[in-house]
Amino acid sequence: MTLTVSATVERWPVAGEFIISRGAKNHVDVVLCEISDGTHSGAAEATPIYYEGESAEQCVEEITRFAARHPDLDRSVLLQNMARGAARNALDCALWNLECRKSNKALWQVAGLPEPAPLTTAFTISLGQPEIMEAHARRAAAIGHGLLKLKLSGQDDSERVAAVHRGAPGARLIVDANESWNNLDIAAEAERLAQYSVELIEQPVSAGHDHLLSGVKSPIPLCADESCHTSADVERIASYYDAVNIKLDKAGGLTEAMAIAHAAQATDMKIMVGCMLSTSLGIRPAFALAQLAHWVDLDGPLLLAEDRIDGFRFKGGKIFPAH
Repeated sequence: MTLTVSATVERWPVAGEFIISRGAKNHVDVVLCEISDGTHSGAAEATPIYYEGESAEQCVEEITRFAARHPDLDRSVLLQNMARGAARNALDCALWNLECRKSNKALWQVAGLPEPAPLTTAFTISLGQPEIMEAHARRAAAIGHGLLKLKLSGQDDSERVAAVHRGAPGARLIVDANESWNNLDIAAEAERLAQYSVELIEQPVSAGHDHLLSGVKSPIPLCADESCHTSADVERIASYYDAVNIKLDKAGGLTEAMAIAHAAQATDMKIMVGCMLSTSLGIRPAFALAQLAHWVDLDGPLLLAEDRIDGFRFKGGKIFPAH
């Protein structure tokens, strides 16, 4: 069946500023992809992986070009012929949504995932001076966020984590080193952070330098992010990490993201489901997958100045199913 595919760029302002070690953002450009069979239509959103050189405009061009070459588009064609990334994520998730519309079933039913229930989601504390991060953590805790994710830089990280712990002493913490600990004693860094309710350290070393974790005895589980893009990566990194952060944009769609989750389960790695900055449309498929996760980081819409009108509901540190 020949499908009609369209893709456009949308710009969404960030609430304040989103800061990590790679830079600051005051808006996010996302790709809106729509697929129609003439009777039913499916839609999805993807966020370009900017640190891999993707842009929204390039993703739109890639989607348009691929759809023109493959008029009989389906998910198997995508996996076999399109590189992973945000463009493939947009197409893959739009195809899933189209299937849901045609079958009049929810995504979890079509994909064979657990029925969605509310989940505790991390709330991101942007990189900043310790006193600023402490203030942000205090405000987040005051409105019910009990799981905070801190962006770190490899410099003064223990001071930042201590400050956040002071601001939100009852909160569970995830720290995201963003590949910045290559030249540090990782076990010693983890030992310093263990006193602050830190329960996961994300991507301590640069992708491709995972061997630096060989023999490291960390009191806190280590989680791969940039080091794991597809299910084929899981076996390679399993000896270095305790968990894997699955992001649909990084994996190139829900289809591959589910394969990563199953591969992680097979190697006894724990699962985290995360996201890029996005609206609720962008995290809708991720929320379905997150029912399998030990940690959930789907606060993308919360970090925007506004969300889509039919978005998820966030309350008390939890994300509730969208209707």
